[in-house]
Amino acid sequence: MALKKWKRLSKKVIYENGYWSYHLDKFEIDGGYKGDYHYIHTGGYKGDYHYIHTGGSTMSIPITKDGHIILINQYRYLNQKECIEFPCGAVVNGLSIEENAIKELREETGYTANQLEKIGEFAPYSGVSDEITTIFLATNLKESPLPADPTEQFEILKYTFEEVQQLINENIIWDGLTLAAWSITRQKIKELFNIK
Repeated sequence: MALKKWKRLSKKVIYENGYWSYHLDKFEIDGGYKGDYHYIHTGGYKGDYHYIHTGGSTMSIPITKDGHIILINQYRYLNQKECIEFPCGAVVNGLSIEENAIKELREETGYTANQLEKIGEFAPYSGVSDEITTIFLATNLKESPLPADPTEQFEILKYTFEEVQQLINENIIWDGLTLAAWSITRQKIKELFNIK
C-alpha cells in the first residue's frame, strides 16, 4: 500500500529563542487535503528556557489471539518518510488515559481491546517536554473501527514477536516511542506467549 506524501507549501517562523523556534507550515497531502502544521524546532542554542506542555499520550501494543503484534505504518511529515509504530496519540481533554488508548487503537487499527493492561510509562523528550507516555498491552481484540483524522492514513501490519525484534535490529522500526515501549514491554510479551 502506497501511503500519501505530504508537500510543504510554505514555512514561517512564528517565534524563536536560544533553544527552539516555533514554526508554522502550510502543507498539502496527495489528493488535495490542505492544512497547517505547527511544530517546535530545537537547535541547542543559548537563551531562555522553554518547554512544551502536553496532557500526555498513550501507546498500545495490540496482540491478536494467535500472538501477532499489530503495528501501523504511517507517513511522518517532519521526517518526510514512512514510519512503523505502535498505535499512539495525545490524550484528548476529557478522556482518561484508558479511554484515550482505546480511541487511538480504534482509529489507527480498527480494533478495540476487551483487555487493556497498563505496563508502564516513560518521558519521550525530557528537557523539552513534560509529556508522559503511558503504555498499554491490548489483548482480546475485536474489530471496532473509528474514523481517522483526515491527515492520518494507516497501513495495518501484523508481525510475530521475532519479526518485530528483527525489524528493530535492522533499524526498519526507528520510531523512538515505539522503541521505548518495546523495551519496557517485550519481557511481558515473552512471558505471555512463552517465548524463549
